[in-house]
Amino acid sequence: MAKKSAIENNQRKQQLVKKFAARRRRLLDVANNDKLTMEERFEARIKLAALPRNGAAVRIRNRCEVTGRPRGYYRKMKMSRIALRELGNKGLIPGLVKSSW
Repeated sequence: MAKKSAIENNQRKQQLVKKFAARRRRLLDVANNDKLTMEERFEARIKLAALPRNGAAVRIRNRCEVTGRPRGYYRKMKMSRIALRELGNKGLIPGLVKSSW
C-alpha cells in the first residue's frame, strides 16, 4: 500500500487539473497561434506561467486504484500488475485466466 499522503497529493493534483483545464487550454491556444502578434502571445505565456504548476496534466501520476502503487500500472485495468494478478487468481476479473503451458 502506498503512502496515504502520496495518494491524496495525486488526487489534489487531479482536482487542480480539472479546475484549470479550460483556462490552460485557452491560453495555450492563444500562445501557439502564429497569426497573433508576438506581444499577445508573450502575454498569454506569462499568464500561463502564473497558473499553479500542479494544474498541469503532466504532473498527475497513474496510480493503482486498489493499492495506490505508482509502478507497474496497467492503464486499461487502472491497477498495478500485483493487484491485477491477485484479483485474477481469485477469479474476480472476468475474462482473465491464469496461463499455464
